[in-house]
Amino acid sequence: MVETCTTSKTPSKRVAWPHTAAIVLLLAGLAGCTYSDHAAEPAAAVQSTPAPTTSSAAKPALSGETVRDSFGNVDFYTTAAGDTLAAVAKAYKLSEAKVAEFNGLQPGTPLTPGTKLRLLPSGPTRGAMGAATGDVNGIPMDYTVEPDDSLAGITYRFNLTEEQLAEANKVPFAYEKGNVFFIQAGRAIRLQKNPVDSRSGSGTEVNNSFGQTVFYTTVDGDSFDSLGYKFRSTTAQILLYNPSLAADQPIPPGTKVRLIPGALKIEGAQGSFTADANGIPLTYTTAPGDTERQIVFRFGATDLRAANRPSKGTGGAWYEFTDLPAGELAPGQTISVALDKPINNPER
Repeated sequence: MVETCTTSKTPSKRVAWPHTAAIVLLLAGLAGCTYSDHAAEPAAAVQSTPAPTTSSAAKPALSGETVRDSFGNVDFYTTAAGDTLAAVAKAYKLSEAKVAEFNGLQPGTPLTPGTKLRLLPSGPTRGAMGAATGDVNGIPMDYTVEPDDSLAGITYRFNLTEEQLAEANKVPFAYEKGNVFFIQAGRAIRLQKNPVDSRSGSGTEVNNSFGQTVFYTTVDGDSFDSLGYKFRSTTAQILLYNPSLAADQPIPPGTKVRLIPGALKIEGAQGSFTADANGIPLTYTTAPGDTERQIVFRFGATDLRAANRPSKGTGGAWYEFTDLPAGELAPGQTISVALDKPINNPER
């Protein structure tokens, strides 16, 4: 099992400020699926965290023990003989002033061996003013968003990247995009992953031409959590796309799991489609009320316009809109949902 917290004698590089994650649009509802408000997956009722363990990796610059979160970020360092605030700060890509501030010390304060130093803020900060829950080792586990919080503030306070925050919450991205806001006042968000079996995630993937996984064949150790973290799908989504699975039952190895709606019609993507022999969608015929963004989500077609460029010129896509500001397409158009099999019509 992958533990939520482990200890190691190898210092880890301080996580950088957020970077942009790969873009995939997400689902918020079930039967009437739009992605304008996608709630995070509920946390387990009881979350136990194994006690830190010690490992001996490559010879580190610092010899003290560390406590890491579920992503491997070092949140705490226990000092050894000869350590200084400046040396600890340098090892973890922080300023000495920041390490001192996190621990209520003055820069230059001598360190006693065995001192447990925080490498992340100890409490609310600008952009992350709410209360967080932690495990027995002090690793932040859950957080409820407050008004005026920001993504930058939350990732800084909890020593995470945007990508890691998205993974913990099983969503494709955490930053603001297309009027979808992950950071919303009152939303309870996860800051860590649940432990998953180390054997999970090694099954066979079938990807479409946009690089999105359409099907995954499970192996021993796979679970709804392991699939959710790997493919950014909530348990509710996986169950919706795969009616043969049950939330209270393990997923048998060798199960071919669908990871996009595909055959499931969703709000804003109600039309019919064709697929190849492997089940990868190829073309789609639009229905009244369909929008670009929902077609993209239903088929994992992350660059729909590139699959439907005009035969002449380079601008835009050839398909027609009923309502361009809303992204609503005219019904009855057969468009490509496969980048390697584009439909190129004359520029209009």
